[in-house]
Amino acid sequence: MHFIKLNNLLVIALVSTSLLSSYAYPGFNFGWGGRNHGSRGGISYGLSPQFYQFSCPQANDIVMSVLEKAMAKNMRIAASLLRLHFHDCFVQGCDASILLDDSPAIVSEKNSGPNKNSIRGFEVIDEIKAKLEEECPQTVSCADILALAARGSTILSGGPNWELPLGRRDSRTASLIGSNNKIPPPNATIENLITFFKRQGLDEVDLVALSGAHTIGVARCATFKQRLYNQNGKNEADVSIERTFYFGLKTVCPRSGGDNNISPLDFGSPRMFDNTYFKFILQGRGLLNSDQVLLSGGVIKTQELVKKYAQDEALFFQQFAMSMIKLGNLRPITGFNGQVRKNCRRVN
Repeated sequence: MHFIKLNNLLVIALVSTSLLSSYAYPGFNFGWGGRNHGSRGGISYGLSPQFYQFSCPQANDIVMSVLEKAMAKNMRIAASLLRLHFHDCFVQGCDASILLDDSPAIVSEKNSGPNKNSIRGFEVIDEIKAKLEEECPQTVSCADILALAARGSTILSGGPNWELPLGRRDSRTASLIGSNNKIPPPNATIENLITFFKRQGLDEVDLVALSGAHTIGVARCATFKQRLYNQNGKNEADVSIERTFYFGLKTVCPRSGGDNNISPLDFGSPRMFDNTYFKFILQGRGLLNSDQVLLSGGVIKTQELVKKYAQDEALFFQQFAMSMIKLGNLRPITGFNGQVRKNCRRVN
């Protein structure tokens, strides 16, 4: 195991599970916190890494313990939990609205186009919440659980650690319309992606770094079929796909049917959080259109970043950590607003 310290961010390159609890624990203050005036530049006022220092000091240990067991059973769960946090924050901010089930007052975001039949990890969040409610009743919000689970999943996959500002509260509402309209689709062009991210106050650097989460996990055939058979409405393949990769994907994803067949987003090391994802993009082996256009879309900024992260894993880890903090700071509910749900699937 070795550590790299970059701009006050502790980056763990290889993590021993026996030491995870101590290194993943929220404890050191790098300047987050203060009054609730919103967020700017990755600093969110009203959130603090020490938020549960006295009210629930074992919160992160509980999250990590559940994650270790869940990932031992199913390594895909790490990517699922990262995606869950992302799909939550892009809709109404990081407020755990994605966890709400349908009810007389709620139309669940789980039924949106980007989420239906593909969003996963709810049972793991339920287990974490149940254990936290035993130890610290009505203290740790579901929104913070999502943020802690996303960080823990990254660490347990071999990725970076970061000091995570906490203190989010949970929404009483969900937005099916927002979930349908604000989450970037897998067939997005580079211009679309930049627009989707800028609406959230995230820039091209955040776009490329956060796309690097695709270094773990899988995607359904339905999300990349267009690239194989009808990229531009002319029944032709995407010319940016490397040919050997293209023929391999066709065996997984036929022209007709097979929509739920899966392929790794990073087939070189699909369980390891590393920079292989960017190396494959340079080879024309990005799985989703939204992956490959980071290089092929003609935007110099994103092209340069793909090349830099492919060459320098530590640089990617550093920026991923900073962009995850920025993502987690999107429009949090703080103070006496919102609530801390007893059950993440329904309002109190």
